[in-house]
Amino acid sequence: MKNLRNLALTITLVLVMSVNAKAMAEGVGFIDYKKVQDNYSYAQAAAKEIDAKALELQQFIVDKEKQFKALDTPLKKQNFEEKTKKEFEAKQSAYVTFKLKKEEDVYNKIQAAAKQVLVDQKLDAIFDYRVIFVGGLDVTDLVISKLKGNK
Repeated sequence: MKNLRNLALTITLVLVMSVNAKAMAEGVGFIDYKKVQDNYSYAQAAAKEIDAKALELQQFIVDKEKQFKALDTPLKKQNFEEKTKKEFEAKQSAYVTFKLKKEEDVYNKIQAAAKQVLVDQKLDAIFDYRVIFVGGLDVTDLVISKLKGNK
């Protein structure tokens, strides 16, 4: 008798929880990450900084090529190449580190805004728009609004 009562209580609790979960969950949202990046001033500024660093690296190469052409002996050229290679590798590594940090920072800020939208809209999840074939709620503009400071 106790087992039957416990089983009935368990089934009732499961049914109540599933009804509450469905009532609280509003569904799935999707986001166009590229559109968010394009409309987010911090992401645009970060992209400009990354481009500027890439141009610095290219200018470094151009300058070193000019210096290399001015050298007159094979020994000087060989020493210059070795020195330049080490300098370039250090600059390239610094560039890659800088780029990854900026991109991660932008991603984290967008993700934080998306999490706020997820809670505000009572969504179960937010996916990239390319994953959603039919249905879902487009939250791209809501995330952009959050990032711009509009609540």
